[in-house]
Amino acid sequence: MLRLSTKGQYGVRAMFEIARSYPDNPVTIKEISERQDVSIAYLEQILNKLRRSGLVKSVKGPGGGYLLTKKPGDISIASILKELEGPVAITSCLNPEEGCSRVEGCVTHLLWKSLGANIEAFLETITLYDLLEREPLLKFSHVHEESLKA
Repeated sequence: MLRLSTKGQYGVRAMFEIARSYPDNPVTIKEISERQDVSIAYLEQILNKLRRSGLVKSVKGPGGGYLLTKKPGDISIASILKELEGPVAITSCLNPEEGCSRVEGCVTHLLWKSLGANIEAFLETITLYDLLEREPLLKFSHVHEESLKA
């Protein structure tokens, strides 16, 4: 089973929450935590990494929080995941740090490498804007919106 870590999953969800308020309304970690049910401590780690990478910026003081540095349509899911997870390596043989003595003569290495490249290419085609466009299709989106207003 191919699995994305919680860091990548939560990072995309946090970026989605920030994108919902683009361009003028900073989103606090507390708001993201409550809306996405992710601990504040974990979000701080994720958002610090995304801030250092230049995908978000933090605004200090009252009314502060996080803002996207680009339009939602200019931030791909791949760019978020690359910052948090690194390149797609669906098997250990694709990870240069682990190295595999069979790489040069292994036909499946080429298969896994090609699959990883296709996954990355697909994720490059999906942006935060696309996620915002799909939100109304979610079964719980209206209930979620009402709970945020309460």
